[in-house]
Amino acid sequence: MLFESLSWQSDSWPGTERVEALTAFIEGLGPLIETDTTPFSAAKVTSIKDKIDSLVLTRCLPLLCKISAEAGEGMRCRESTAAACRLLSVCFPLCDRAVPGQVALSVLQSLQPSEEEDPGRLNVEVASEVMAALIPSLSADEKLTLTILSSALSCIKTLPDALVSKITVRLLLTVLKCCSGERLSSILKVIVDDLSSWHSSDRTPVVTERALLCFTALSDHLLKPHSLPASSSCDPDPRLSLQFWRMVQDGLTHRDSVSRKRALYLLKMCVALSEEKREDCPLNPSEEEDILFKWASNRNKLLREFWEDYALVMETLEENQIHVVRPVLNRIDTLIQTTVNNNQVSDQGFFHPSWLLCVYQRMFHSENKSLMREGVFHLLELQVLQQPAFALAFSQFIVGPFMNVLSETSLFQRSLGQGVGDCPEIGAKLQVFIVTFFSSLPSEHRGRIFLQMIQQLCTKHWCAAPLLFLSQAISKLPPSPMLGVDGLTALREVLHSTMITHQVLLRGAAQCFLLNSALCLTEVSAVTLDDVFSFLTHFRADESLCRGTQMWNQTCTWLLDNDSRFKPRLMDGDCTGAATKKETVRDYVQSEMHTYLRVPASTGHTERLPDFREADKLARAILLCVDLERNQLGAEFGNTLESLLSPLLDTLSRVSTNMYLPLRKSDKSLQLLLRLFQLGGTPSCQEAGEEQVDNVMLAMERLIFKLVDPIQEFILRRLLGELQELVDVERAELYLCVLRQLVVMYKSTPQHHSNIQQNYFPKLIKNSLKVLQEPHQQINSVANQVGRAVAMASLATVCGLGEQEVIDMQSETISALKSLNDYFYSPVSTSCQRQSSLGNFNQWLQKPQTGDGSSDGALQGRLLQDWGRIAASFLRDQWICLSFLIKAVGIPESIEVSRASETLQAALSCSVEALALLPSDLVLPALTFMETVLPQLLLDEEAQCVEAVNLSWDLVQGLSTNAHDFWPALKGFVSMAFHHKLLELTHTSAPTLLCTLKQIASELMELSQSKSGVFGVLIQHCCHTWLPTGGGSSHTGFSSVFSHINIISEACVYGPVFRRDQRLIQDVQTYVEQLGEECSANVAVTSDNRDDQLPRTCVLAFLSRLDSSNQQHERLMEELVMDLLKKDNDISKSKVRYYSNSLQHRVKNRAWQTMLLLLPKLREEFVATLLNHVFEAGFCSNHASVKYLIEWMMILILVRYPQHMDSFWVCFNRDHEKTKTSICTFLSVLVHLNVIIPTLEDEDTHLRKALDIILQWCFNHNFSVRLYALLALKRVWSLVGVRAEAVWGGLSTVIKACLNQAEAMQSTGNANKNWTRIQEHFFFGAFHPIRDYSVETIFLTFPSLSELADDEWIPLWKFEKLSCFNESPSSLLRNPAPDLSQLQPGDWIQQDKGEENKEERWAEVQKKITPWRLGIQEQEPELQLVPQQRAARVGKQHGALLVVASLIDKPTNLGGLCRTCEIFGASTLVLDNLRHVSDKNFQALSVSSELWLPLLEVKPLELTDFLQVKKSEGYCIVGVEQTANSQSLQDYQFPEKTLLLLGNEREGIPANLLQMFDVCVEIPQQGVTRSLNVHVSAALLIWEYTRQHLTSAEVNSKPEN
Repeated sequence: MLFESLSWQSDSWPGTERVEALTAFIEGLGPLIETDTTPFSAAKVTSIKDKIDSLVLTRCLPLLCKISAEAGEGMRCRESTAAACRLLSVCFPLCDRAVPGQVALSVLQSLQPSEEEDPGRLNVEVASEVMAALIPSLSADEKLTLTILSSALSCIKTLPDALVSKITVRLLLTVLKCCSGERLSSILKVIVDDLSSWHSSDRTPVVTERALLCFTALSDHLLKPHSLPASSSCDPDPRLSLQFWRMVQDGLTHRDSVSRKRALYLLKMCVALSEEKREDCPLNPSEEEDILFKWASNRNKLLREFWEDYALVMETLEENQIHVVRPVLNRIDTLIQTTVNNNQVSDQGFFHPSWLLCVYQRMFHSENKSLMREGVFHLLELQVLQQPAFALAFSQFIVGPFMNVLSETSLFQRSLGQGVGDCPEIGAKLQVFIVTFFSSLPSEHRGRIFLQMIQQLCTKHWCAAPLLFLSQAISKLPPSPMLGVDGLTALREVLHSTMITHQVLLRGAAQCFLLNSALCLTEVSAVTLDDVFSFLTHFRADESLCRGTQMWNQTCTWLLDNDSRFKPRLMDGDCTGAATKKETVRDYVQSEMHTYLRVPASTGHTERLPDFREADKLARAILLCVDLERNQLGAEFGNTLESLLSPLLDTLSRVSTNMYLPLRKSDKSLQLLLRLFQLGGTPSCQEAGEEQVDNVMLAMERLIFKLVDPIQEFILRRLLGELQELVDVERAELYLCVLRQLVVMYKSTPQHHSNIQQNYFPKLIKNSLKVLQEPHQQINSVANQVGRAVAMASLATVCGLGEQEVIDMQSETISALKSLNDYFYSPVSTSCQRQSSLGNFNQWLQKPQTGDGSSDGALQGRLLQDWGRIAASFLRDQWICLSFLIKAVGIPESIEVSRASETLQAALSCSVEALALLPSDLVLPALTFMETVLPQLLLDEEAQCVEAVNLSWDLVQGLSTNAHDFWPALKGFVSMAFHHKLLELTHTSAPTLLCTLKQIASELMELSQSKSGVFGVLIQHCCHTWLPTGGGSSHTGFSSVFSHINIISEACVYGPVFRRDQRLIQDVQTYVEQLGEECSANVAVTSDNRDDQLPRTCVLAFLSRLDSSNQQHERLMEELVMDLLKKDNDISKSKVRYYSNSLQHRVKNRAWQTMLLLLPKLREEFVATLLNHVFEAGFCSNHASVKYLIEWMMILILVRYPQHMDSFWVCFNRDHEKTKTSICTFLSVLVHLNVIIPTLEDEDTHLRKALDIILQWCFNHNFSVRLYALLALKRVWSLVGVRAEAVWGGLSTVIKACLNQAEAMQSTGNANKNWTRIQEHFFFGAFHPIRDYSVETIFLTFPSLSELADDEWIPLWKFEKLSCFNESPSSLLRNPAPDLSQLQPGDWIQQDKGEENKEERWAEVQKKITPWRLGIQEQEPELQLVPQQRAARVGKQHGALLVVASLIDKPTNLGGLCRTCEIFGASTLVLDNLRHVSDKNFQALSVSSELWLPLLEVKPLELTDFLQVKKSEGYCIVGVEQTANSQSLQDYQFPEKTLLLLGNEREGIPANLLQMFDVCVEIPQQGVTRSLNVHVSAALLIWEYTRQHLTSAEVNSKPEN
């Protein structure tokens, strides 16, 4: 009856108390029915067992299914599951033997993944708990046990991460706990083999993470020391498994911190076991197998110390703060030295180098960039890599993870103490490292490893700086045959895939370094000349491999040195497969020339233009061959050139007369001719003196001169109607490029030049006009539209040559172009064209229709897909013509004068419309046209001009992310919008347009803050417009500067404070520039100067050319100075205190530098008004660099205009409290009174005045003021001389006493040190205000000595690069005396130390106040009770929180924790030893709280079993740890039955306990420090638990209304 009453209906959910009562009842029945002396009859016993069977199958399992159906991890589900599983664990021993197996098979199905929803299926959490209850009853069934084991291992591989630890703890550990002896060993072997095999086949981070979890959970069984119950000799030993150690090493470098912790725990366990066993491991090492872990019984101490250091290093690397990690880094050196010494003593070392690689990889993966940097630098300085064995062992790490970390751009930032343009520290170290590493490698492995390194470069996108310095390091390798065909292919891939950067100069420099590497490292006997020249085609002539550069000459030398040594080519028809004939470069070029020009007969089908890369390859080979032989033969190279080019010259001579010459052959010959001219020219920046290079091109031009007529006739014939296919559009482009090249070539030859202008060009223009004027057909045929495209391109070529001033303006060509001008401006009556306000402006080339029957239909179709580009080029060509014609001939004469303005308006509208129609890279001709038209419409059509300028500016702004198109468009826009006519506008003539231009100038400056170089384009244009370098400017032209003086003043103080990544690119660019011609990219790349200091240097050069005798120049300088003073004053007022090197500080410094430069040119009357402003600035709070400039300016003014000396003395009469330390500025001027005195009339009067004033300040309360005053007193008194006694009388006694006191300063505090420093300081020592006045001192020496950031220094070469900089006697560029520039930066620093540094005695007394509501009168009797009774007597209640502190070993932490637990009502505090309670340190913090709190002792080794028990009681195990699945403390809801496990102060929670957690909670952090004190962490969690349950208790206790 009791059994029935405690049972429940199968479809109901009983309370936990009812299930627990039934469990207790059945547990009591067990001994009664299982003994021989049972009081029950056999029938009764059978009946009871049947009821138990029924209870399991019809009550417990349905209840568990119901629990599984409930979503979430609610407290009710957790407690009901625990109660039901406890009931099952009691029932199973009493059931029929078949029932546990039946239940097990049913539950196992729930552990397998299934997509179908089964209402009777348990969820994984419930199923794992049921299986844990079942396993003890099934331990005798080996087959079923293995099935359970297999299912558990399968779950570990497939289930989500959150469930893996539950399966491991509840199934694997329970199975092992129920087994012993050989059976336990066999099960362990199954688990170990399965996990090792899994990791071996799938070595991914996820597999490593889960395998480590399992091994850590099993560590007590697998790595059991002798002190624990003896294990079987058959137990598997993970230490002998190579795969186990690979797993541990993967774990040590894992991204997940918990996996790293587990791996280190396993390593420590293995070391401890090995030390305790004192036996060799492995016993019989195999020479073939790689052994990662070894132990020798005779080296216990050495091995233990090594692994202790290793563990310390790995643990410390978990910290994020570099100052915490750095002291431990020397242990890495100890580890390395130990490894080296061990390997030198023993052939088979005990320490495998791969363990050291784990340390470096961990540093490389650190979140802290500084720690990553430390790791990289440490590896770069690793001396051990000089040993071949270690270099080889490290090789895969170097070409893999190390190469990956080198792609981090931040590593290449300048180090402390390095200047702008210096090679970054890592760049210099990398050069040494690469050379050392490859030199140390065994020679047979170098090529393979170098190839792997190059291939690694292709696997990811590299930023410009890392790739540059890595390429430079590789180029420093000594010559060695390491690269074959595969190596050249890999380098070619690097050029393709990693050269993705907008920094053209850096890209070119990297190409130069890589080419240099290829020349030094290629094994010439393994590559053919064809391989070499194919490789060279991938180096761009405009970036690296440019003729006339050092790189080109180096390539020639390399080819000459290795001539006839290259691998022979297999020629066509060679059936033997073995070529033995050595091939010279000349042989190769001649062979290639014949092959190149050998083309099949024409088939009559449409043929595309041949691939230009073939011509590029051959042209480069020809030029290299000619230069090679020129270097070898000297002046006899002319014959070589002619013999090499003879097949080409023969083809070109017949190109216009041989009607049967295949079109492909003529095309290829013209392509080769064009590339020869394009590649043969030397860069424009190449200095004069390269006569031999010019001779080569002159010889080539002489050969081509003979063939000019046939080539031109052929091109003209083709252009005059023969080009009618789609493929002919690109063919026409080739012809026009060749024609353009020929015209430029014979510009200096009157005969040819006149012939083409008088005959060829007029004929071409007339024919092209005829094609364009043909009436439009309803159906646009291919021939018609291609003819129109070719015609317009031809006209654009002629106009382009006119723009280059190649064409004589009086020639027939110009007359013919007037007809073209009439065509553009004539009205159009056809309806099929786009309607426009002018005749033939913005004509659009309609897409043609092709016939379906054409055999070349497929090719035509592909070409038509690119028709948009053809149409856009057609439109661009129109504007090339229009922009030239509007300047050369204006609008047609046929247009009436009255309609001229209207026509120009329409033309401007069309140009604006063209900006919207054209692609961004083709808009420049339209902007050039607008540049000419806008000035003519300013006064009449201001609104239209404003619209045109605004739309153009919007277009340019939209291109700011497209570097290729942005810069040309920006230059075109600036030339147009800031044309000198537009700059001359005033507020009365065109106010709206003037405001627009000012707004655009402001936006340009703003854009330049993020895009370096933008403001430089504007200021260069404006300065050249206002003051042309070629000659003087007109009065009107210069006057426009006053409307835009803000551009000048902003340029004077310009200089954005860039982000570190932007600054890095600037620094690297400067570094490359300073390499000069050594890096050929500096010669080849014609990049614009986008230096952020360019606006300043440009405007300073502009100011240097101003003439003080010119009234307008004088007015500009005065207005500029007042504007700069206002900027300085605004900063001083708006922000009194600002940081050193902040933007405000820099702006003030730049403003005073500019004023100091202009001072010699300023009028005396203006200086008189300026002086008061300078004095006012001196009273402001300024940084040292600004203060020195102001003081220098005061000195110079007083020297030039001594009549203002009285105004200077007045400055000392200000209220002392208001001046404070700013009076030091004026005292500094008096230090240099020796420079001023010679210019004064009454010297004695001024000396007495100076001494009177200085003496007053010598007694100021401020130390700094006294110091400056004493220095001024010493210097001024030295001027008085021997007259002192007679003239000065008693005053001299006072002065001497002051000076003696200053000199006799003892070393109390820093007074004596500061007195010495201030006298040696550059401003009061080496500096002379008159002698040292120069650009160098103002802009370079002063900033460097006053500790301004080095990017604020302007080196002199930047001024010298500007040809427009004007050096005058009053303003020298260089300082004539070198004394100042040789000084080192430094300043005296006041450091008055007071009493605040004294240590205070720490004393804190806290009185614990008993809460009034407890009402305790006498506590002594209570102390005799147990804590729960004592607490109950005073009305205190405990919660259900269980705090486990068995891992904490510091009494202070335990005492504080005990106090916290007692205050917040924890149920129990678990300690590792109750003896802690009697420790005085514990009691000092606990303040008797241990008397009121239940304490329990659980040893650390017993924690696993203790947690298992508490888990089965329904407790939720919570830990504080950061894992991938951690929950934030602020979001987590604590169950009532919570067990909080706290970690050790140093090591945290051991890795073998992490899988016991039901949940990991992490405390949100904001700072850098990685962890909190364990007591603080516990207090936060205990309070949060209490807060949640206090709140819920208050809600539940509120009375219902």
